[in-house]
Amino acid sequence: MNNPLINPGLGVLVFMLIAFGLLAFILGKWGWPLMLKMLKAREEEIANSLSAAEKAREEMRLLKAGNEELLQQAKREREEMLLSARLASEQVIEQAKATAAEEANRIIESARESINYEKLKAMHELRNEIGNISIEIAEKLLRSELSDKERANALIDQELDRIHLN
Repeated sequence: MNNPLINPGLGVLVFMLIAFGLLAFILGKWGWPLMLKMLKAREEEIANSLSAAEKAREEMRLLKAGNEELLQQAKREREEMLLSARLASEQVIEQAKATAAEEANRIIESARESINYEKLKAMHELRNEIGNISIEIAEKLLRSELSDKERANALIDQELDRIHLN
């Protein structure tokens, strides 16, 4: 059991101590400060990242609150617009109803005037027609009565007597 790795000799042991010391010196002089500097930079970067994440979280919370407020404001504006649109449509409907009622009344009045005008016109035409028919009847009666000379003279005398009496 004379394994040099398990039972190293004095020369190997001294060489290992010198190599370890030299390695420790080199690492202590140039390696450790560089590693510590990198670890400190990494630590600062992590701290900055945590701070930035906390700021971002706070900004997100503020943005979320702002978004909620904007959403509520948008809802209020939408409700106001819907209400004003509803009122405007009701006003337009009422105005249309009033206009339609006025137009209906105007049409009814125009129809009444037209009916009265046509009625008067028909009565006038009827009177003219009755007058024409009466004249035709009188003319036919007079012709038939005046066709006989004796009767014609008797009728003339009768009318003359009546005129004198009046």
